[in-house]
Amino acid sequence: MRIQKPSWRTPMRWHRKGGNKRRYMYIGLAAFLCLALYIFTITAPFSFEEGVLIQVPSGESIRSVGALLKEKGLIRSSMAFEAVVRASGGSIIAGEYSFQQRDNIVQVGRRLAGGDFRITPVRIKIPEGSTVRNITDLLTEKIADFDGAQFYRLAQSKEGYLFPDTYFILPGATPQTVLGMMQNAFEENVLTPNVEALVKASGKSLSEIVIMASLLEKEVPDTYDRRVIAGILWKRIKLGMPLQVDAVFPYIIGKNSFELTRADLRIDSLYNTYVYKGLPVGPIANPSLDAIIAAATPIQTEYLYYLSDMQSNLHYAATYDQHLTNKATYLGS
Repeated sequence: MRIQKPSWRTPMRWHRKGGNKRRYMYIGLAAFLCLALYIFTITAPFSFEEGVLIQVPSGESIRSVGALLKEKGLIRSSMAFEAVVRASGGSIIAGEYSFQQRDNIVQVGRRLAGGDFRITPVRIKIPEGSTVRNITDLLTEKIADFDGAQFYRLAQSKEGYLFPDTYFILPGATPQTVLGMMQNAFEENVLTPNVEALVKASGKSLSEIVIMASLLEKEVPDTYDRRVIAGILWKRIKLGMPLQVDAVFPYIIGKNSFELTRADLRIDSLYNTYVYKGLPVGPIANPSLDAIIAAATPIQTEYLYYLSDMQSNLHYAATYDQHLTNKATYLGS
């Protein structure tokens, strides 16, 4: 009887099978850990809120910015964020960043390292003749999270000197920034050699011209009629007559010419041109360049009175009797 010797290969096959199982187990565990690392470190957290604006101040460290992003719910790990930034160049570009979609931590880090702000300016048209209150309401409506109350406080004393124009304003812009834009636009359009020469030739100060322009802006839209009315109003001031401009009342009490009562005309306000002679104490709106030039270049006529009918047509008169006739004819009063 032949006795078969035990083969040394047999236990090796079992060893290999056991080794393969352990290898697969390690690979699976590594894959699980990588997946967990990706989910709990790399992916955007569930708290990531789309449409968030983040202001990164100049001089902030990567670590403090990472802490801010984590606090705002935009990343899961400030340490991982720091590693991504350092791998992307090692620094952060300050500014306002918009997060309109759920970016993972790698995307967030690379964006801040590369200054990818992804902010689209908001186009806002400030109509000619807007008041500071009108402008504040428009900015609050158009710009998310805009501090309208602070803007109004800062701008109140600037009535008349915020140039009506179309502005492109970045979301997150501060009230100081927006106010500066509008004041700069006034300087660029009004404080030019040509306009300053007209103001100087008029013999009036810039303040007087701006106040008169604010009245003209509200009284009539046509350039020629603005210049004619400017001549009438400057003449009234020279003669010591009250201006009696109804356009001040929307600014004072929110009523137009056709809503006014006799009691309204007697309201004690330094803007009331029926009670106080001369120009109002300040502008009643922010006038256009056209109105400013009209105020500085009045047309001299024989007229001393004017009125606007229900269709906004203007009727002029040289005497008070002629003015009363126009009132009876065109306004029925």
